[in-house]
Amino acid sequence: MWEAFTGSFGVRLEWCLMAAFAIDLVLGDPRWLPHPVRLIGRACTSLEAVLARVLGRGYVAGMLYTLVIVAGVWAVAAGLVGLAAAWDWRAGVAVQVLLLYTTLAARDLDVESRRVFLALEAGDLPRARGDLSQIVGRDTAGLDESEVVRAAVETVAENTVDGVVAPLVFALIGGAPAALAYKAINTLDSMVGHLDERYRKFGWASARLDDAANYLPARLARLLFPLASLACGLDAVRCWKVVWRDGHKSPSPNAGIPEAAVAGALGVRLGGVNYYQGAVLFRPFLGDPLQPLSRRHIPAAIRLMYVVAFLTLALGTAIRMLVWHDWS
Repeated sequence: MWEAFTGSFGVRLEWCLMAAFAIDLVLGDPRWLPHPVRLIGRACTSLEAVLARVLGRGYVAGMLYTLVIVAGVWAVAAGLVGLAAAWDWRAGVAVQVLLLYTTLAARDLDVESRRVFLALEAGDLPRARGDLSQIVGRDTAGLDESEVVRAAVETVAENTVDGVVAPLVFALIGGAPAALAYKAINTLDSMVGHLDERYRKFGWASARLDDAANYLPARLARLLFPLASLACGLDAVRCWKVVWRDGHKSPSPNAGIPEAAVAGALGVRLGGVNYYQGAVLFRPFLGDPLQPLSRRHIPAAIRLMYVVAFLTLALGTAIRMLVWHDWS
């Protein structure tokens, strides 16, 4: 019954997820391929306009908005896998793998952040700023090289949880429907989970649900980053100390954990002053400035991301096979 719920239909979910992970490593996120997250974003925009017109932008409208999007995405994903499996179990497995693949972002995170690194290697700071602007929300036009590196390292660190660890955790629990529901939560937070007057009430439910959804994945990452640091030849002890010392300092209950872990592993200090549409926002310092930020820290952060991803998949697969071996 559990396999019908998660949608693996005759093939262990673990194998489906391993296949999806392998596809992500090879293909990444081709822009020509229709991506569910983009479709979710369009649905969010359309529903927001309707609810804001009918119910306003209060807490109730925001909670209904969050519920409809997340439940709707789960239902559509479960329906697609179920319909495909009703036709042929192999089709159900194929759809499951394809949908799981779309929830993972390891290769895309690598490609996008490595573009920044390669631009810096070529001595082209303006191009590095432009490439960085595609993956961060802060203003990038006036950043020097050190600040470009800091922004790139911070986004790799934070997205190790949002784009890799959390989707893997939800996929291991509930297959593609659960992983896509998580991506819907993450998308909602990025679109409406803001503190400005427009979204302070309407986006409250989306922001709180995103905090809750990332709570366990972020704390799993707190344990895995030191192991990844050890595998990468970095300072695992300092990584462990810094993540426990500084991981709670961020205004977000989750984002500071991977950033502090990466700062500790690399021996650098992250955080500081950021600008968003000209407005100044200070983020608490994480880590110790044992060495200045340099471009080589970007590929180092990418390596950490990959090792954390492999550890999450390996650990989650082992636990699932041990705990749920009678259900497949």
